[in-house]
Amino acid sequence: MQPFQKNQTLKEQIHVVIEGTDTPAGKLFDVLILIAIIASVLVVMLDSVLYLRLQYGRIFSYAEWIFTGLFTIEYVLRLYSAPNRKAYATSFFGVVDLLALLPTYLSLFFMGTHYLLVVRILRILRVFRVFRLRSYMQQAGFLTAAFKTSQHKIAVFFLSLLLLVTIFGAVLYVVEGPENGFTSIPLSIYWAVVTLTTVGYGDMSPKTPLGQAIASMVMITGYAIIAVPTGIFTAELTKTMRPQLQPVSCPKCGKFGHATNAKFCDRCGHDLHL
Repeated sequence: MQPFQKNQTLKEQIHVVIEGTDTPAGKLFDVLILIAIIASVLVVMLDSVLYLRLQYGRIFSYAEWIFTGLFTIEYVLRLYSAPNRKAYATSFFGVVDLLALLPTYLSLFFMGTHYLLVVRILRILRVFRVFRLRSYMQQAGFLTAAFKTSQHKIAVFFLSLLLLVTIFGAVLYVVEGPENGFTSIPLSIYWAVVTLTTVGYGDMSPKTPLGQAIASMVMITGYAIIAVPTGIFTAELTKTMRPQLQPVSCPKCGKFGHATNAKFCDRCGHDLHL
């Protein structure tokens, strides 16, 4: 396929290169961008190692600014050539592309923010588009759809959990008191969260028999509820991935549920609508 047509404008030609993964120029552009992304993330990671930063800090700094400059030009070109600029700017990849630039510029005003450049690793998701791994994108679509359908149930669950840890924290504050390390209700709520989620840092622990009994109840409750959000999400994912079936029984073999628009039974081949 030819990358450009004679009657294309500069904007359209740029769009072909940036978004046209079915053209040699477009695929080369995306592969080079992926290499630059990986290299820039490696630079940030190496810069966080103290002895490497002391020895090669200036080189790392120059490299970060070079990569940021390249990605800034890329972002401007994507925004310029996008058929719908607002749609691109507010899309997942558009937001990630912007976030991949901000930490370097923010580092001019706030020390250490350039380490947030590791967010660029999210841009590796473009590999699905570059190498046409559509089956992986479809699976990601299933996960997204399942999350959307289960978000209200999960929100109710986490609200209930928030109320629960607030109650447990307040009770432990009253039972244990400052003399046993529970110096405030917020700190006691922190203990309740750590205990209920079975993390158990051990920096705070009840000392009285009643407090220990309540802590035991919190631990058991944690084991009981920890699988709830997983169960909710799994149920919605199963429904999302399950093909939509029409509620029709086969007149011959009695099999219930057949694919949408199916005219014949997928078990015995009998006409479903006789």
